[in-house]
Amino acid sequence: MSVTGRMAAVFGCAGPVLLPEERDFFRAADPLGFILFARNVEDPGQLARLTADLRDAVGRDAPVMIDQEGGRVQRMRAPHWREWEPPLDTALRLGADAPRALALRARLIATELRAVGIDCNCAPVADIAGPLTHPFLRNRCYGEDVASVTRAARAVADAYLAAGVLPVMKHLPGHGRATADSHQHLPTVTASRAELAETDFAPFGALADLPMAMTAHIVFTAYDDQPATRSQTMIGVIRDQIGFQGLLLTDDLNMQALSGTLGQRAAAARAAGCDIALHCKGVLAEMEEVAAEAGDMGPETLARAGRALARRQPPAAVDIAALEADLRGLLAARADG
Repeated sequence: MSVTGRMAAVFGCAGPVLLPEERDFFRAADPLGFILFARNVEDPGQLARLTADLRDAVGRDAPVMIDQEGGRVQRMRAPHWREWEPPLDTALRLGADAPRALALRARLIATELRAVGIDCNCAPVADIAGPLTHPFLRNRCYGEDVASVTRAARAVADAYLAAGVLPVMKHLPGHGRATADSHQHLPTVTASRAELAETDFAPFGALADLPMAMTAHIVFTAYDDQPATRSQTMIGVIRDQIGFQGLLLTDDLNMQALSGTLGQRAAAARAAGCDIALHCKGVLAEMEEVAAEAGDMGPETLARAGRALARRQPPAAVDIAALEADLRGLLAARADG
């Protein structure tokens, strides 16, 4: 069996325990990997069993990912796991110390993820927060300008890699200008190509060496009238202009920014050049529909997946108490100042 699986998809599951019918489906479909949400999380013991069962279903060390950004978007919460303030709150308060602080918390998050069998995190967010950025995204960002976002996102990504967790950068080629929530509506960005190259695209270009990334369901009218997830033109921008050659996942296909059936959404994204169709809802009938259209990974996608998964390394030894003390010191110094 391939180390990367066969199907060009990542799927969720319905609840905290893998159901027999889900196990049978995953064994037959052999997706690249899995993604977990709050519905799948109860406590550390349960979560470790679930991740082990998911891997057992496909018979290999499949990547298991989650959205554990800290702040509003974190699926693992107290009392079993640390709680964090939104990244932008930390970044704006700490200024020049923000990359260090965000990297420290990423290292602590990664330790919690690894302890329950999760080895991919959907972070860093390399979108730039602006005055009109929709609230669903704004305080998840790391800054309000190219330089600060780039520095912080690089620090976070490097911290995850050092901790044995693959970062999944998002949302390519840039979600910060969107004034609508792509979970509910299709955002449209009217900035010029020059503006986008100088701002929105720039952090992603600086981090183009990262192993995995996720698309944005956004129309960029300077290029065409299609959401980037299903636009050959925008996938070309991601590959050729931004320079990202890693494994490219769609954002969740269930988001209402996309039109058509789930099968049509998966087929359109794959035809546009996305490597992996991401379906997060955990509904078996929907997963079967996506699987029928996502298809198998071709040679280029298999090669990208192989290179990405090869960057999962054993975590470097670290003193957790020292990391916590370092982070407390940064936060306290800034509060005192």
